[in-house]
Amino acid sequence: MSAFVGKYADELIKTAKYIATPGKGILAADESTGTIGKRLASIHVENVESNRQALRELLFTTPGALQYLSGVILFEETLYQKTAGGKPFVEVLNEGGVIPGIKVDKGTVDLAGTNGETTTQGLDGLAGRCQEYYKAGARFAKWRAVLKIGPNEPSELSIQQNAHGLARYAIICQENGLVPIVEPEILVDGPHDIRKNAAVTEQVLAAVYKALNDHHVLLEGSLLKPNMVTPGSEAPKVFPGEIGKYTVEALQRTVPVAVPGIVFLSGGQSEEEATVNLDAMNKLDTVKPWTLSFSFGRALQQSTLKTWAGKKENVPAAQAVFLARCKANSEATLGKYGGDAAKVAGASESLHVKGYQY
Repeated sequence: MSAFVGKYADELIKTAKYIATPGKGILAADESTGTIGKRLASIHVENVESNRQALRELLFTTPGALQYLSGVILFEETLYQKTAGGKPFVEVLNEGGVIPGIKVDKGTVDLAGTNGETTTQGLDGLAGRCQEYYKAGARFAKWRAVLKIGPNEPSELSIQQNAHGLARYAIICQENGLVPIVEPEILVDGPHDIRKNAAVTEQVLAAVYKALNDHHVLLEGSLLKPNMVTPGSEAPKVFPGEIGKYTVEALQRTVPVAVPGIVFLSGGQSEEEATVNLDAMNKLDTVKPWTLSFSFGRALQQSTLKTWAGKKENVPAAQAVFLARCKANSEATLGKYGGDAAKVAGASESLHVKGYQY
């Protein structure tokens, strides 16, 4: 066990294990002000704090939705916001049995010496920020590293730099009481097939876990947020069963059993695709020592956002859509999704954005 997280060790393990409760997952509501601005622009709503607050309140106060969630990742602004009635969002979540988390990275920058690859910034001052977020009620954190598949990518430099950054972030979080979600996202952009993605995913995850080990990260008090193993965005699609098989195989080969949960990003899949593929993994009859769950942003919010359209009178209808999506993904974590949420308008619409930036 890591000697460096001594006073927090038990709490970190308990928090990570709770977030990985089968049947529950994470809502990623950590869009930066710029990113949520793009989402709001898509429904012709102005990007001002009152509208950002209204959208998040709609999500967090949806009757019955929190039972399907174990965590919500917040942006810094949201961590300190309240409902229109004056109740802090952190309290709303805690009362619903949901742990508040916080995005702590500062976005990606170009990695010098590579062909357009990136590294993630935000390590400077991270310990102090973690202490503040812990005081404000956050108990886990998220940091996104981004890699891409190309003729010579990801380069060894990019793999090592991003693995090192994730490991530094993870131990700093743990020393300050926050469970780190380690997110090495391999972008779906490109014409590569599923086998190429599987090989790269294994290579990247192996490097990440070597780095986490080198940095004395307490694996039992951490979570992994990877991409699903799919063909590239410009390659022919494959069946969910194949995505499930390749994804679980890549994880079996690289992720230690000490990690309690793996919460997938949706990576621009449609809402329905993300749910069906998660369900396919959980239906597989093979060794899965970790909970396989979700940490979806767009794949939990897109149809809700469209239904709401910034209008107060649409809130109940939008909440009904959000509830249906949460329930569908909860069922998928148990391998019991029956396809009920596919009927919701927009559920099968692709959410892929090339070179996706936060």
